[in-house]
Amino acid sequence: MPTFEQLLASPSLLALMLLAALFVGLSKGGLPAIAMLGVPILSLAMPPFIAAFLLLPIYIMSDAVGVWLYRREYSARNIRILIPAGVAGVAVGWATAALVSDDAVALLIGLMGVSFVLSHWLTSQSNTAAKPADVKKGLFWGALSGFTSFVSHAGAPPFQVYVLPQKLPKMVFAGTTTFVFAAINLAKVIPYGALQPFTQDTLSISLLLLPAAVTGTLLGRYLTHLLPEKPFFMAVHIALFLVSCKLIINAAPNLF
Repeated sequence: MPTFEQLLASPSLLALMLLAALFVGLSKGGLPAIAMLGVPILSLAMPPFIAAFLLLPIYIMSDAVGVWLYRREYSARNIRILIPAGVAGVAVGWATAALVSDDAVALLIGLMGVSFVLSHWLTSQSNTAAKPADVKKGLFWGALSGFTSFVSHAGAPPFQVYVLPQKLPKMVFAGTTTFVFAAINLAKVIPYGALQPFTQDTLSISLLLLPAAVTGTLLGRYLTHLLPEKPFFMAVHIALFLVSCKLIINAAPNLF
C-alpha cells in the first residue's frame, strides 16, 4: 500500500486517486454506475484489494453527504430487504477473502465490468409494467451486491438487476442506492480492518481525497437533475469497458 509521502511524490498516482475519489462522489450524488470505475482504475497501479481498501473511507465519507442529500427520497421497502442481505454478502466476502488471489479478483472485476456494459448495450428497453419489490429476489441480489461490493466496491450491477425493473422514480432510485450502499460500506469497516489494518497513512490519504469526493457528491446530485442520461452514461460505459478489458488481459495469463 502506498504511504502518504509516496502518494505526494507520484503525480500520476495522486491523479488516479483523485479521479477515483471524484467518481465515488459522483456515484453517491445519484450516478451509481460511475462508482464501478474507481477500483478498476486504481487496480492498474496497485493490487485490487489495496485499491478497494484505500477507497473505503472515501465511500463512507461520501455516503454521509449522500444520505443527507437524499434523506427524503428513497424506497423504504427496498431498504428493509436489501440492507440485511447486503451485510450478509459482506460477511461471505470476508469469509472467502483468503481463498481468492489478486489476479482472480482483478479478473472478476474485469469480467463484471465487461458483462455489465455488454448487457446494457445489447438489451433493448422494454415497456413492461413495473415489478414490485420481491423479498426472495431482493435477498439474493442484495447478498450478491454485498459480496461484490466487499471484493471490489462493485455492488451496483446486482443491485441494478433487482431494482431497475421496479421502475422507481429517478431520485428515489438514487436515494435507495445511496442508503443501501452506505450500510454495506459501514459493514465493511471491521472486515477490511482485520485484513489490512487502517493506519495514519490511510487517514491522511482519505483526508487528502475528501474534497474531491464531496465535490463529486454535490456535483452528482446536480447532474442527476440536469444532464441527459443517455450520452453521459454511454461515455462512462465505454471507459468502464476499456478498463475492464485491460484488467482481464493482465490477469488472465496468470490464472490459466
